[in-house]
Amino acid sequence: FLNREGRKPGKTVPCYNDQRKEGPFMENGKLRINMYSSADKVAGQGVGSAYEEQVALVRQADDLFDVEVNRPDRDADIQHFHTIDPIFFLRMRNKKPLNVAYCHFLPDTVMDGSLKVPKPLRKLVADYIIHFYNAADHLIVVNPSFIPELEKYGIPRRKIRYIPNYVSREVFHPLGEETRQAARKHYSIDPEAFVVLGAGQVQTRKGVKDFVETAKRLPHLTFIWAGGFSFGKMTDGYEELKAIMDNPPANVVFTGIVPREKMAELYNMTDVLFVPSYNELFPMTILEAANLHVPMVIRDLDLYKEILQGHYMKGDSVDEFTDLLHTLSSNPKVYEQYQDESRKISQYYSAEHVLTMWKAFYVEAWKYKDRFRT
Repeated sequence: FLNREGRKPGKTVPCYNDQRKEGPFMENGKLRINMYSSADKVAGQGVGSAYEEQVALVRQADDLFDVEVNRPDRDADIQHFHTIDPIFFLRMRNKKPLNVAYCHFLPDTVMDGSLKVPKPLRKLVADYIIHFYNAADHLIVVNPSFIPELEKYGIPRRKIRYIPNYVSREVFHPLGEETRQAARKHYSIDPEAFVVLGAGQVQTRKGVKDFVETAKRLPHLTFIWAGGFSFGKMTDGYEELKAIMDNPPANVVFTGIVPREKMAELYNMTDVLFVPSYNELFPMTILEAANLHVPMVIRDLDLYKEILQGHYMKGDSVDEFTDLLHTLSSNPKVYEQYQDESRKISQYYSAEHVLTMWKAFYVEAWKYKDRFRT
């Protein structure tokens, strides 16, 4: 089976070309896939971005798949659940189709640094998340480092698959100097400023406080945080973070939630992406910025080591972040080096590469679904 051990995408072998002759496909020879998600109901979260990109990517394989979105009235060969809504949990009781679920987070990720969950409810929420994941025939992770973590929760390794996120180059690509300066003018940024961008929900686990503290130590640089409180006062650390947003240092701009279609303009006006998060899966911001070859400064987390393969600058404290950003802003040779490193990330996670993985997974998983359930 595809990536059973969490192998890198480059080791994947396409195995779908001879499968269309077998099994109860539709008359037109395609698998019917029904995507289920409520991620687009909450603005400014990476789950929604990942969902939109994955659906658009799979629809490109229209010779193999017919893709519907949130259509419970339509029969499907595969039901793919992108969010953990209770109604979707009930839909997985239907075992006629193959049931696939995304793992965008673990219970610890949700309750430690993201959302404030009352202590009496924490075990209930954790149990629900794991029950949802276990109910699926296959669980998709976007980072192989989460496979052993899921095993600790009792989810069999045999049902976990690794397929990375993907970002369209048609949307996220260099837009030129005119767009760069127009975006800077919109946010009242000096045309010659060295701009450091952070992006994501304003949460404790995103490292927003370290982002601001680093900015204080580099007053000659401009720092922008694109994102806000997608879940309002439920956000962990809301009061403290709201106070920071309301009274930031002079060289820090909080934009609030930015529509995704506008994020390409922000990346175009940016010189560095700064990701000080304490806990992540695979931030879409990394792939989005990589498409524009923006250098990256990222917290030194184990989960990045395999998926990004060293193509970034890493630190683990405000002191280290400060030194790295100072180097990038003052040394053109180092800056060009890490532009090239980001280019390598973009090349690795190309549409062709990731779509090949989805083709192979859907067809093989569906073909052997009955054997796999026994």
